[in-house]
Amino acid sequence: MNPAPPHPAAPEGPRSGPDRKAMPGAGAAQVALWQQLIAVAGVLQAIRAGTSGTAALDAVGTALRPGVQALLFQVLRNLGRAEALRRQLAKRPPPPDADALLCSALALCWRADEAPYEPFTLVNQAVEAAKRHPATRAQSSFINACLRRFLRESDALVVATDADPVARWNHPLWWIKRLQKDHPQQWEQILHANNTHAPMALRVNRLQGSQAQYQQELADLGAGADAAGADGLVLHRPLPVQALPGFAQGRVSVQDMAAQQAAPLLLQGMDRTRELRVLDACAAPGGKTAHLLEMAGEGAALQVTALEIDATRAERIHQTLSRLGLAAQVLVADAARPEAWWQAANGGARFDAILLDAPCTASGIVRRHPDVRWLRRETDIAQLAALQKQLLASLWPLVAPGGRLLYCTCSVFRAEGDAQVQTFLAHNTDAHLLPSPGHLIPRAPDKQGAVPDNRFGDHDGFFYALLQKSTD
Repeated sequence: MNPAPPHPAAPEGPRSGPDRKAMPGAGAAQVALWQQLIAVAGVLQAIRAGTSGTAALDAVGTALRPGVQALLFQVLRNLGRAEALRRQLAKRPPPPDADALLCSALALCWRADEAPYEPFTLVNQAVEAAKRHPATRAQSSFINACLRRFLRESDALVVATDADPVARWNHPLWWIKRLQKDHPQQWEQILHANNTHAPMALRVNRLQGSQAQYQQELADLGAGADAAGADGLVLHRPLPVQALPGFAQGRVSVQDMAAQQAAPLLLQGMDRTRELRVLDACAAPGGKTAHLLEMAGEGAALQVTALEIDATRAERIHQTLSRLGLAAQVLVADAARPEAWWQAANGGARFDAILLDAPCTASGIVRRHPDVRWLRRETDIAQLAALQKQLLASLWPLVAPGGRLLYCTCSVFRAEGDAQVQTFLAHNTDAHLLPSPGHLIPRAPDKQGAVPDNRFGDHDGFFYALLQKSTD
């Protein structure tokens, strides 16, 4: 699997709000459930073959997509249990198309209290889907028999799978073991958080209004939100971005509270009375670049260069900045090869501050991208850690004496966080670690001494280390 960007194919805002229960009358409910189940099984099969969930969903028709995404996210959050149940129901796995449909149905109905439809309805519609789709028609009787047996014996079958940690936690076994080693006191909390719905968090553009003003506007519309951090609001219920006041005019952006810590951390304590040269090294889709510019204020002497190795993703930086009415130098370039872009970016001058939001496993944003856990392989950690090490080594010489570099990843794995930074410090005696949050655990209050977070601690998993270069 190719190394993913730190936020793999993550849109700046949800297509129609974050995933929600696919209840009748919601979104694509005009489309028959059996049609949605066929599409869900197709996307699941693509994910099993290594395609990202976002890319696979993009291939689904517009009318189907909202309902399919809602169902798919629930399937992915219950896939470990579903596969364990399928093994109880069938001695051998059926062909891939049939297995994807069967596991999708089991994932959706194994807990009646959380099922988006009545289990009997899900079973009937899954069998209908099997009959109507050419790839599964020959297996429709088998699927019917398995699902009917599950309805009859569900309690016993679920108990029979309870001892399987993959079924219990709905994560690959290697992932569970890695968290147990990295976070022996918090691994259960992390896994539990990964299987919940992430809140929708907003970042108010302080150049166009205050946090309190925007919170009141939402309240006037009947949309509750809690203030979080200096610019953040956490919605009580998700909204389509089109329903957010002034979204198209750049008054607000969708950004998790953990990600909103990057710009304040990098700029805190810096002398903003003089011109500052800032590099956002892996910048797409541009949310952190924009936050840096918003924090700098109108007329501030902040020169921001945003790098992105992929031209398509770099275009998203332009789109983000355009919507917000902001400007930065955007370059399509490899941050690990500064000889190819440094002169163009900064005339050979070193940067006062560098933000390195490095490519990582994205293990901290699983509740927003539940496909990540099933796409990743344990070997990805070492490969991505090597890339992070290379980026740190390439960018550190570009930091001016007395300047700083903020290293961050949306990962909870220590190989991409604490261990990476400790190795860097051991080999770079001119680097000093400033007070930093370290590993932020999903749904956990920040550890003592960390940068204050929203009072609910309801944020993605992240890692932050702020490094300062000696002036000697």
